[in-house]
Amino acid sequence: MTQKKAALVELKPRLMSLEEDRKKRSQAPFLLACHCKKTPYTPVWLMRQAGRYMKEYRDIRSQVSFLELCKNKELVAQVTIDAARKLHVDAAIIFSDILLVLEPFGFFLDYVPGGGPMISEKKISCNNLKAIEYFDPTRELSYVLEAIQFTRQCLDENIPLIGFSGAPFTLLAYILEGGSSKQFSKIKKFMYQDFQLWDFVMRTMTKVIRDFLRAQVRSGVDAVQIFDSWVGCLSGEEYEKYVLPYMKELICELNLEVPVIHFGTGTGAFLETFASAGGDVISVDHRVNLCQGWRRIGNQFAIQGNLDPAHLCLSKERLFQEIDKVLEQVKGQPGYVFNLGHGILPQTPVENVIALVDYVHSRTSQ
Repeated sequence: MTQKKAALVELKPRLMSLEEDRKKRSQAPFLLACHCKKTPYTPVWLMRQAGRYMKEYRDIRSQVSFLELCKNKELVAQVTIDAARKLHVDAAIIFSDILLVLEPFGFFLDYVPGGGPMISEKKISCNNLKAIEYFDPTRELSYVLEAIQFTRQCLDENIPLIGFSGAPFTLLAYILEGGSSKQFSKIKKFMYQDFQLWDFVMRTMTKVIRDFLRAQVRSGVDAVQIFDSWVGCLSGEEYEKYVLPYMKELICELNLEVPVIHFGTGTGAFLETFASAGGDVISVDHRVNLCQGWRRIGNQFAIQGNLDPAHLCLSKERLFQEIDKVLEQVKGQPGYVFNLGHGILPQTPVENVIALVDYVHSRTSQ
C-alpha cells in the first residue's frame, strides 16, 4: 500500500539492540510504577488513547478500513506514536485490536461503522468449537509483530511500548455472542452445558495467547496488558470455576521479563479472586475505590485506573475535581498508574485528554 497523504508523524526508524534499548527505559516512570517503585510523578497512559476522538486518526480512517490500518505497520506506527506525543503520556500502546486473533481461529471479522465488531462463521461453526485448533501466532499474526518492531524503532527511545491481547473468556464471548453483548446468554449457556468442550477451547486459546504475548515481547514491547473486558458478567463463583484456572495458567506460563497488566471491568464483586490469577499490575474500572481495592488485593500488586471515561466529557474544572478524587484515593502510594476505567469515548474533546495528562503530572510531581 502506498503512503497516504494523512501521515501523522515523520517516521524515522533507528538501528537498535532490543536489550540495550530496554535498559534505557528501565527507569521510565511507567515501568517503575509497574514494579511498585517510587516515581517522580504519577505516570499516565489511557486505553484507546489513539482513536476516533482524534481528528488525525479519523483522517487516516477515512482512507482505509479498520483492518487495513491494523495490518499496515507504517500506519500503526503513525497512529500509535502521534497519540503518545500529542498527549505527553508515559507509555504508548500499540494500535491493534484484541479480536484480530479470531481470524486465524477460523472466524470472519468485520467492523460495522457505529456498530462495533461483528464475528461470523468462516471455517468452523460456533456450535462445533471442537474444530478450534492451536495456531502459531508468529506466523498467522506476523503483521502485528512487524508493526511492534517498526513502532519500537520509530518511537521515542525513552517511552515504553505496551502490547496486549484479549483473555480467553473475553475472546470466546465475542465468538459465541457474534460481537458485543449485554446479556451474554450464549456463552453462559455453553459454559454450563459442556464443561469438557469449554475446557478444551479455553486451554487452546490460552496457549495461543501465551505464545502471542511472548512474541510481542520479543518484538519489542516493554509491558503487556491482558484484556478480560467481559468477565464482569460473571459471578465470583462462576469466575473461579470457569475462568480463573486458565488465567492462572496463562499468566504463570508467560514467565515474562516485562510487567503484566491484568485488566477487567465489573470485577469489583470478586476483585480478590480476579487478582489471584496473577499479574504485576491489576487494572480496575471506575466502580472500584482504589484505596479499598488495594487493601483487598494487597500492595504486592501495582494498581492501574480508574477515572470514569465519561468524566473526560465534562468541563475542565469538573474534570480536575474528578481526577483529584481518584488521586486522593491513592494518596501517593508507590505502584500506581493513572488510567481510565475503560477506553476513551469517541465524543471526548482532545483538549480534555491533554489537560488530564498535564494535570496529573503537575499535581503529583515531587
